[in-house]
Amino acid sequence: MSERRQIFIVEDRASLRRLMRRALEQEGYAVTTASNATDGIRLLTENRFDLVLTDLKLGDGTGIEVLAASREHQGTVPVVVLTAFGTITAAVEAMKLGAVDFLEKPLEIDELFELVRSHLGTGASVARFEPPGAPPIVGRHPRLAAALRLLEKVAATGSTVLLTGESGTGKELFARAVHALSPRSAGRFLAVNCAAIPEALMENELFGHEKGAFTGASRRQRGRFELAAGGTIFLDEIGELKLEVQGKVLRVLEERTFERVGGGLSQTADARVVAATNRDLRTMVESGEFRQDLFYRLDVFPIALPPLRERASDVPHLVHHLVPEIAERLGLASPEISPGGLELLEAQSWPGNVRQLANVLERAVIVGEGQMVRSRDLRPLLESGAPSSERQRLRDALTETGGDKRRAAEILGVSYRTLQRRIREFDLEGFPKYRD
Repeated sequence: MSERRQIFIVEDRASLRRLMRRALEQEGYAVTTASNATDGIRLLTENRFDLVLTDLKLGDGTGIEVLAASREHQGTVPVVVLTAFGTITAAVEAMKLGAVDFLEKPLEIDELFELVRSHLGTGASVARFEPPGAPPIVGRHPRLAAALRLLEKVAATGSTVLLTGESGTGKELFARAVHALSPRSAGRFLAVNCAAIPEALMENELFGHEKGAFTGASRRQRGRFELAAGGTIFLDEIGELKLEVQGKVLRVLEERTFERVGGGLSQTADARVVAATNRDLRTMVESGEFRQDLFYRLDVFPIALPPLRERASDVPHLVHHLVPEIAERLGLASPEISPGGLELLEAQSWPGNVRQLANVLERAVIVGEGQMVRSRDLRPLLESGAPSSERQRLRDALTETGGDKRRAAEILGVSYRTLQRRIREFDLEGFPKYRD
């Protein structure tokens, strides 16, 4: 029988600390507590935990210091921050620094249990998030669930949202969900791909032009900001904007005004801005490619979307969602994907994320002709024809050792801590069964 999962709580309020400890111990977890940052950091250097829960405000320090110590001594062990009601901005800052989730106080015990179970791989959270009027977001991995909780918090406000993540991780789905859950949901949602519009046309696309502004401008034309009045404008790949246009977008965010090309009158901008990028805007600011003042205006409420390789356990959910949808769009019968086929898909690294998975599944629907699609049918459809080498090596070693991580580390020639980190990076915690 496996040992109990180890949870570490750092909370300076004695009554809350006792309540959390008692509740989690009754659920079968082994719980260690600390009442201040100093003791918390010391215990993190001396013990091994599976999950860390820390308050952000501690008597002799902060939860950020505890978070830093956990990252140094516990590797990728998930850290959840506890925040007072209404201080979500602090939670966002902590998540930027490496926290995986947040929990608001006053605590609801059922919410605590659900959060702990999800991060320790025993959660039963729903696999579909379906805001009314927007496409569903599929998956139940804790990192995705944390991003969705942030989405729900910010959607009801008018705050600017910055979605970050690799190409194909679902940033437009998140943007549409923000709009659908906002007071502006009755207005228009307009998406602008900043990477797809030629530089010379970008200002005109965003702000419109007056009649006679340039050769061929035979009439006034409204731009996207004007057309999105009362709704939401989604600036996808905003890192591709040139500096001159960045300055004009900054003015919209600061003053809520703009001018059409060739016009001298200021127009009012009444559109909520949701931006997205797959680039590191901080690095771009340092290199002079992106305006620092615009970055700070956009970075009001950032939400980071995890790549598919870091939530590989969501692949089966995505397959079951995408295959019937693709088959209906193509007018074809929907094939079944065999367990072996699902396992093969789950083992891929998916550099193109969900978009790449959808492309492979579309080819599978076409060749499957409504029959069972097995791993042998899928292999030729995959770019490499084989599973991701590093992830598959980890799976093979864990399978060979029956989940014994110390033996698996010896087989792979890495340290136990390195193996733990890679297991979490590739979402293999508990595969094929949990063992220390």
